Amino acid sequence: MADLSVKICGIDFKNPIIPASGVFGYGHEYEELFPLEKLGGIATKGTTLHRRTGNIAPRIAETPSGMLNSVGLQNPGIDHFIDKELPYLLGKNLVILANIAGSTTEECVQVAEKLENTDVHMIELNISCPNVKHGGAAFGTSCDLAAEVTKQVRKATSKPLIVKLSPNVTSIAEIAKAVESEGADAVSLINTLLGMRININTGRPILHNNVGGLSGPAVFPVAVRMVWQVANAVNIPVIGMGGVSSGKDAIELMMAGASAVQVGAAIFTDPYAPIKIIDEMNEFLDSKNISSVRDIIGSVKPW
Repeated sequence: MADLSVKICGIDFKNPIIPASGVFGYGHEYEELFPLEKLGGIATKGTTLHRRTGNIAPRIAETPSGMLNSVGLQNPGIDHFIDKELPYLLGKNLVILANIAGSTTEECVQVAEKLENTDVHMIELNISCPNVKHGGAAFGTSCDLAAEVTKQVRKATSKPLIVKLSPNVTSIAEIAKAVESEGADAVSLINTLLGMRININTGRPILHNNVGGLSGPAVFPVAVRMVWQVANAVNIPVIGMGGVSSGKDAIELMMAGASAVQVGAAIFTDPYAPIKIIDEMNEFLDSKNISSVRDIIGSVKPW
């Protein structure tokens, strides 16, 4: 079997597969199906300073080769996470990425400060959230806003800081360079693409929030392109995600430049997807006589 271990920001992962934030909760339900320690890591449910109930239903809609979601960061808040969920996860022998978010830079900073004195391994900062102090524009759609929130959260924690990038921008490479310049240790991408569906019988959008985030196999080619562009623009590790459904998909993202891969929507159709992807990666590497998955990172040869 090939060596699937990778190192990101000084943290050792036994393999590069990580369930993405928002699809895996805190792992309780999935541990009934397989041992969590088979995974490389877990990106936890997006956590905010205070408890959030999320958006009004309907907040999920099917699309061809994907799904739209407008869940709205429903979560129990950072104090509950630290007191109730984190101790459970830290006992599972895998890397914990605490995904955090906020409506203002100050909220993001406060959440990071609370995590500083815990044993969580890494912080993943979601900058796709609307910044209420800037008219609702997402932090991640502006180089200046992305740089500023990264700068302030960087000051609040010594833990490895991953910044999760939005694809809803003109140049994701420029956003990546902006957060790198302000202390991001790694970037993860892509978050969901903004989409919309309409019920033609009622004339209303299917989602109560009108628009939502598109994920699933439909976005995979966009993810490959953006991971490749960012990996060639920054000097920090890239964690890839977006429509990964198989081991070959994960291999493709790593060839594009990803050091690890998050799996999202595929888990909704097959809860065993992360485990199958790990096995399929092993099979592919063995078939090519590649001894370590690290050898394929960024190995694509553009024409």
